[in-house]
Amino acid sequence: MSAADIGLIGLAVMGQNLVLNMAEHGFHVCVYNRSEQKTNDFIENRTQGFPVSAAYSLQELVDSLAAPRKIMLMVKAGEVVDSFIEQLVPLLDEGDIIIDGGNSLYIDSNRRTKELAEKGILFIGTGVSGGEEGARFGPSIMPGGNKQAWESVKPIFQSIAAKSGEEACCDWVGDDGAGHYVKMVHNGIEYGDMQLITEAYQLMREGLGMSADECQKVFSAWNEGVLDSYLIEITAEILTFKDTDGEPLVDKILDAAGQKGTGKWTGISSLELGIPVTLITESVYARCLSALKTERVQASKIYPRTAVAKIYSEDEKQAIIASIHDALYASKIISYAQGYMLMAEAAKAYDWNLNYGGIALMWRGGCIIRSRFLEEIKHAYEKEPGLANLLQASFFESAIKGAESHWRKAVVFGIEQQIPTPALSSALAFFDGYRSEVVPANLLQAQRDYFGAHTYERLDAPRGEFFHTDWIQSGGNVSSTTYEV
Repeated sequence: MSAADIGLIGLAVMGQNLVLNMAEHGFHVCVYNRSEQKTNDFIENRTQGFPVSAAYSLQELVDSLAAPRKIMLMVKAGEVVDSFIEQLVPLLDEGDIIIDGGNSLYIDSNRRTKELAEKGILFIGTGVSGGEEGARFGPSIMPGGNKQAWESVKPIFQSIAAKSGEEACCDWVGDDGAGHYVKMVHNGIEYGDMQLITEAYQLMREGLGMSADECQKVFSAWNEGVLDSYLIEITAEILTFKDTDGEPLVDKILDAAGQKGTGKWTGISSLELGIPVTLITESVYARCLSALKTERVQASKIYPRTAVAKIYSEDEKQAIIASIHDALYASKIISYAQGYMLMAEAAKAYDWNLNYGGIALMWRGGCIIRSRFLEEIKHAYEKEPGLANLLQASFFESAIKGAESHWRKAVVFGIEQQIPTPALSSALAFFDGYRSEVVPANLLQAQRDYFGAHTYERLDAPRGEFFHTDWIQSGGNVSSTTYEV
């Protein structure tokens, strides 16, 4: 074979399927894995007929590549990525490219871009979403890092990415860690979407006493309308699966959720930047609470549910299902609005020039949160590039206003049935706070000034002018530092 177009390190599920995707699109890929046996198994069992070759050392991998060399790492985030970069740098020439395609923290990508640039090596940190199927047949790809590298990797990435119409769900996101930041927010929204869907499911299953088959029919129907999305689609499919005894498999799965960190990182970043990404953080905490299985079992005996089971007529049941639908739809809009608020603030903080409509396009196909209404987000930013918040776009304004009354009914239904709805409820609370001209932070500021002389601003004075009151008539006029808003 001729010199390879790209090298890939790491032959776990995502790595293997990306290799096959690249090869199927005509790119010669040379692969390396620390386990020689894994490399051999992959070459012998999955690459027949594809332009894929193997290397058994990093030097052999580097020597197999056409210039500028492009090496993609599909390995565990953190120290493993740094270890491979450290080993590769002495083997590479100026202008060669290292690509990190794992779920790395954007701060690490910021650092790696700068450190490698000082050594003449170009770095790309790219989010890749879509799971095993997406990697094989078309993922969403979100590259950032050193833009000098983009033209070299663009033909490969845009060829293998999912397509929305004629457009690839892949484009340059921004400098340094921008690509991994956008992927992090994508995953945070994914946490929110999944939690919202599970809450809707529990309201139907426990609140209305519906069977898994009945819930499956509802989700399947919802997937034909405004809630059309990958996660709704797979939820309907999951609910069709039966265990060996004929009972729904979902009922046999332990209710303790795992996580890999990207949702947590989104919450941490939102706190650092002062953006109220409440739905996503509640979704992370819901997973943390689910992990307390033993305690929850004990608590359920101390505090048993006292909600009285009710038999609903078919009309009453359908009305409640309609409310749950609208609550899910409105809350999903809030989730995306919060995610976009966070990206906008990060762009200011890190001097990134993010294309928000383009990000919606990248998420329109291939990725886990792909859904019908991402097209509306794209249109909203095309119509108004400086849009302050998705909730101020006409489409989403109409959607929220149309869903609001049912949204409230669904949350109240959950409260009455003693069914937790942390994501649905926090989304509604955020909406009520966002649309409130006055919130009680005036009292909060008075409290802070009372006990800590932290000062406050006044309605009858210009913003940025701070005041202190000697509330207890013994503190004098000395004040503490002002505060950040």
